Amino acid sequence: MSQPIQIHPDNPKIFKYQDHPLMLVTATEHYGSVLNRRFDFARYLADAAAKQMTLTRLFVLFRELQSAVNPYSPCKPESTDYLAPFSRTGPGTALDGQPQYDLDQWNPEFFDRLHSFLSLAQEYGIIVEVTLFSNTYADSIWALNPLHPENNTNDLPAISWPDYMSLRHPEYFARQAAHVRKIAEETNRYDNIFYEICNEPGGAHPAGPEHPTPNEVDDWQRAIAGVIRDAETGLPKKHLIAGQEAFTWEPWEQTSTRSFRDLPIDIVNMHPLPNTTFNGKSYDMGRFMMKDLKLRAVRDFCLATYQEPKPLNYDEDNAASQYREPGGWTVHRKRAWTTLMCGCHYDYIDFSLICGQETGTPESQAGIRTWMKHLSEFIHTIDLVRARPLPCLLDEQPPHTLESVLAVEGEDYCIYLADAREVTDPGSGAPIDGRLALELPAGNYQVSCYSPVTGMSSPALTINGGTISFILPRFTHDIVVRFTKNR
Repeated sequence: MSQPIQIHPDNPKIFKYQDHPLMLVTATEHYGSVLNRRFDFARYLADAAAKQMTLTRLFVLFRELQSAVNPYSPCKPESTDYLAPFSRTGPGTALDGQPQYDLDQWNPEFFDRLHSFLSLAQEYGIIVEVTLFSNTYADSIWALNPLHPENNTNDLPAISWPDYMSLRHPEYFARQAAHVRKIAEETNRYDNIFYEICNEPGGAHPAGPEHPTPNEVDDWQRAIAGVIRDAETGLPKKHLIAGQEAFTWEPWEQTSTRSFRDLPIDIVNMHPLPNTTFNGKSYDMGRFMMKDLKLRAVRDFCLATYQEPKPLNYDEDNAASQYREPGGWTVHRKRAWTTLMCGCHYDYIDFSLICGQETGTPESQAGIRTWMKHLSEFIHTIDLVRARPLPCLLDEQPPHTLESVLAVEGEDYCIYLADAREVTDPGSGAPIDGRLALELPAGNYQVSCYSPVTGMSSPALTINGGTISFILPRFTHDIVVRFTKNR
């Protein structure tokens, strides 16, 4: 029997799928491929495969509220287009004006669509992160949830929306557990999936001290993980579980130490945000949708957590996603390259992908979508099982640049240099000149330069190891320099 995606036995920071090492990298649609009836996921997946995306993320319950920012997201369907796992039977009317749900009746249309999506993604070799739950954020978003007591016929008690992510109400947890078991049973046959417990879990909401604490939210997540494991006990395949510990709403802090060490998860998902902490140190990885680059913090968090025995996935990078133009896309190209060259994984929401525009725009096709293809192609030419991040390799580099190095020491050195200046800094984006200097072990090496924008390499030159120093070709924003030892 074939095996689902697993953590690589010889390198716990990467994955193994169909007997090959795998890095997860994507510019994905906004997670509504199945729950939004109008989204043509066949077009989306075909393009994702052509661009060598290796990941897509899929919500299977949460429906986001339409808003002024990204109003046409596939995760924000009109009420008539939203597909839940539960059937809308009525006779009463839900808060969105459509028939109420019966939580005891599963929706065949949803599951038919789910199987079609997962089957097609598996044919393309695309991994699907199946996200079971999400934070509900506010009363207005909780009002869209099928489990809201006014949206179903099942006599659930009224609760405050933060209680949804807790064990305070057994009636709700029983419904959540039934949802998890159903999804696990339906999807067990697929090799190309792993489960995420909850998108953006958070505790200690400032609306009142009576709301669940982060510890309570994490206890709920542990219980959901237990439901997944229990549901798979009698099923043929066992899948990985991703997640993160609950953040604190106010004062804002996204802690991560327990995610790597204590939570019963296999993959750590972190949204790269301000005041993300590990081992007591804070990393400012940029404000939500504010076009912050913050490249050093993105790199340093990857490096700080690299010795922890779980893969790190920057799951949903939204630093500049609302800027659907080259400036915003360049921010994400740099963050993506830096992340993967530090041995971690990367998920960017491409807001150019909407219903009726499932492959993006001509501009995003030529920009971020092609750039992500180049990244995926390049990273999978490296011996990922043996490669490790290698800080402090360079003795000299051009001004304003930040280096990220992934290397098989003594054999293959891939150096990514990026202009680390913020978009608003003087000179940001201006052409860069400078010298590269480093020490390499003895031997003959082929050295070439690679463009993350064009996907093209310069002709290779042969150099000797030892002390190496040379002037780089002028570049804008970023460049890769690769030294490969002759065999």
